[in-house]
Amino acid sequence: MITLPWLTDDSLAFPPLSEALQDPDGLLAAGGDLRPERLIAAYRAGIFPWYEAGQPILWWSPDPRTAIEPGQVHVSRSMRKLLNRRPFTVSTDRAFSRVMRACAAPRAAYSGTWITDDMLDAYQHLHRLGVAHSVEVWQQEQLVGGLYGIALGKVFFGESMFSRTSNASKCGFILLAHHLHQWGFQLIDCQVASEHLSSLGASDISRQQFVNLLQQAIPHHSHHSAWPQGPQILCSGADSAEQMF
Repeated sequence: MITLPWLTDDSLAFPPLSEALQDPDGLLAAGGDLRPERLIAAYRAGIFPWYEAGQPILWWSPDPRTAIEPGQVHVSRSMRKLLNRRPFTVSTDRAFSRVMRACAAPRAAYSGTWITDDMLDAYQHLHRLGVAHSVEVWQQEQLVGGLYGIALGKVFFGESMFSRTSNASKCGFILLAHHLHQWGFQLIDCQVASEHLSSLGASDISRQQFVNLLQQAIPHHSHHSAWPQGPQILCSGADSAEQMF
């Protein structure tokens, strides 16, 4: 039987990351709440919430951690050709709630979701505060893919993505990384490894290395982010044929 530290509502403190379990990898604590102050404190420390409906809030910090530098995203030859055809319009912060709800929809291989109603409310609150952001991929005004996450300092913490047409979320991720690099971001947190993320160049680093990078890239006691204010168009299908990649 697993016994975890239980977080209380009157404290934002988390246990030391060294106390995280090895099995399941990175499970650190349970309980607490999803108010903005706690979520921001968690991400700054290399911790994120992940749980299903009917469970208490569970907090994780896996070791190793999957991450990638924005300027090191791998773009295959076929993806390069696709991107230069401009099949999609890609934007940020135009439809945050729609992106989250699309990410929460049941997948073919898994009927449940960890994006509960409480998570939806919490991250929409962070979006209104300018901390959580979305990337939308459009095709003829239809939302066909996207992703969302948290931006603190010069780090983007990816949370989830979805696709309704082939390569939509991959295009969104590549274009986001391209612009994050231009905006001075130093790291994209991908949390845990997947074949999809590995194909884009993500790799594993130790938890301690990841935390060291966070300490360098997120100003102390600051929620300031290098993310531009307001909705942005990252790529328009109506643009000229000038190549980005």
